[in-house]
Amino acid sequence: MKTVILIGALGKMGQAALSGLGKHKVITAGRSGNVDHIVDITSEESIRNLYKDVGHFDAVVNTVGVCEYAEFTEMTEAQWMSTVMSKMMGQINLVRIGQEYIADNGSFTLISGILNVKPIPYAIADATTSGAIDTFAKVVAYELPRGIRINSINPTVLTEAWDVYGEMMPGFEPVPSKLVGKAFERSVDGFITGQVLFVDA
Repeated sequence: MKTVILIGALGKMGQAALSGLGKHKVITAGRSGNVDHIVDITSEESIRNLYKDVGHFDAVVNTVGVCEYAEFTEMTEAQWMSTVMSKMMGQINLVRIGQEYIADNGSFTLISGILNVKPIPYAIADATTSGAIDTFAKVVAYELPRGIRINSINPTVLTEAWDVYGEMMPGFEPVPSKLVGKAFERSVDGFITGQVLFVDA
């Protein structure tokens, strides 16, 4: 049994990840709500405090990253930076800081999303930062010390979230959260590293 920090545990993607982590001790974290620890991934201090407070852990699974949606011609620098600091730098910092605290042979699992390979209107910031996270996971895997692994999960829209996002994604086929949970399970329990695990219909 591993000790896994699950960030974003209360969201639909967090619940999907949780379905694949049933045999582990899961420590929940998020910006608010009924979680074990409060964390803001846009704050280096908050991330470091999370790791210090938890103590020993074998894996970090992140399912959050705030993204701004607008037409490219209307996107402000502030909107771009909001997305970059959460979806991209927030996740990079989870790894950059977390490498100091995670157990030997531990693992990081990050979240990207299908829009970097199947774009839709208004989602350029989401698509761009998702592409960055997929690339980061592929490349940083060569540099992580102590046998630490890293992968990114790149899912399409969840069946459980279709009522919220379906109108934005015509022609997309949603997938059940249990299937996405299997990708998280493979990342945490397998031996792969530097991989992008696509979950698409």
